[in-house]
Amino acid sequence: MEWEGPAILLEISQHGEGDLLATVLAEGGLWRGMAKGGAARRNAAIWQPGNILRLRWVARLESQLGAMTGELVRPVAALAMHDAGHLAILNAACALAAGALPEREPAPESFAGLLRLFAGIDIAGFALPELCRWELVLLRELGFGLNLGGGGGNDPLLYVSPRTGRAVTLSEAGEWRDRLLQLPAFLIGEGPDSTADCIPALALTGHFLARMFSARHRPLPPARTLLYDTLSARLEEAQKHAD
Repeated sequence: MEWEGPAILLEISQHGEGDLLATVLAEGGLWRGMAKGGAARRNAAIWQPGNILRLRWVARLESQLGAMTGELVRPVAALAMHDAGHLAILNAACALAAGALPEREPAPESFAGLLRLFAGIDIAGFALPELCRWELVLLRELGFGLNLGGGGGNDPLLYVSPRTGRAVTLSEAGEWRDRLLQLPAFLIGEGPDSTADCIPALALTGHFLARMFSARHRPLPPARTLLYDTLSARLEEAQKHAD
């Protein structure tokens, strides 16, 4: 069995002296395999998490781990390395995809969304809101989709029920608004997508991602938790200086 096509490298681990065990996301889902010589210095630029590769996976039997060879298409890891925020976004997205998606089950929407995110990882102001949008796609493809429709006019959608995942309008929220999750307007195609708007967006998607991981008896990946905590702390500090 074999396949060849674009893939995103999600995680690697050393195997022996010069080989790597690699996890990639392709249109056909999550795949793992052995990258012979992947740990060698000459291949270091290729086998970095986040990189977009032209990958070939080969195994004698479908049930086997398989062998991987790859050509670098876009050096996403190197592009993100120059900005701590971009690198944190890359690490969070890779950890979510590797931990959430089932192996060898097609995930075309999650793959396309992550490809878009990583293609623009170095564009100022693009990566963080795109991560928020991609997390909604990931939830939807895994069967945890949120119902963000409805509302409009003088009764906008401002909240989401943490229990049902349904969007709630201002009038519907009433006295329960403090118990609801905020719904930033950009997640439904309205309003700005600044860093300040992305923090409640990450809180929203993070709530349901954590529920999904909990159902599998696993915590939300530390890289995702760290991203949210760091951004929240920075915003709080900025607000203190502004006051």
